[in-house]
Amino acid sequence: MKIAIISDTHNLLRPEVTERIRGADCILHGGDISSQEILDRLEAIAPVRVVRGNNDKEWAGHLPEFLDFELAGIHFYMTHKKKDLPKDLSPYDLVVVGHSHQYSETWKEWPDGRRTLILNPGSCGPRRFFQAITMALLAVDDGGWSVERVEIPHEQAEARMPAPDMRTVIEAVVSETKKSRSVEEIARKHRLETALVEQIVRLYVTHPGVTVEGIMTKMGL
Repeated sequence: MKIAIISDTHNLLRPEVTERIRGADCILHGGDISSQEILDRLEAIAPVRVVRGNNDKEWAGHLPEFLDFELAGIHFYMTHKKKDLPKDLSPYDLVVVGHSHQYSETWKEWPDGRRTLILNPGSCGPRRFFQAITMALLAVDDGGWSVERVEIPHEQAEARMPAPDMRTVIEAVVSETKKSRSVEEIARKHRLETALVEQIVRLYVTHPGVTVEGIMTKMGL
């Protein structure tokens, strides 16, 4: 059995992603789909189990925030944000989260010898600056199951800005945002790419209390 695990598509279903998930028996989506159209396109490929992300607004009111189910002999738990996981994950074999846009696999060991994998497949939607575009494929057979990290190729990014320069840029954008300046105004004033300003503003606005260091971490700097 082949199960595709994706998250944070943010209204973009890349052809390369479609190609990798084609032939899957099921698709798991960790939230932030951002439109019914994307969900419909995924469901045309294979049955989808999905949780609602923080950017899935009114259209997604019917989607659950948590899923607890068994599939192919594996006990799954799914939610968008890792911080919303239950304290006791011991009943589960595989836990799927999203939100951070960063691929991760973390194993939890239990006294009875069992293990639980907490998997974040990263984002295979719009690229967030220098972060990789990723998803995961779960293979299940008589011998058990295994997870494969899949990185989607992309055009070579521009050279990374040195951390001090980027820190200064983020501080300036945050300061201007606090003054209720628009993305376009900030970009024009500081001679920055609009896409860069838009991403920093989005991270600042959608993550209340986030620090400059936190924004840099989420940007993969």
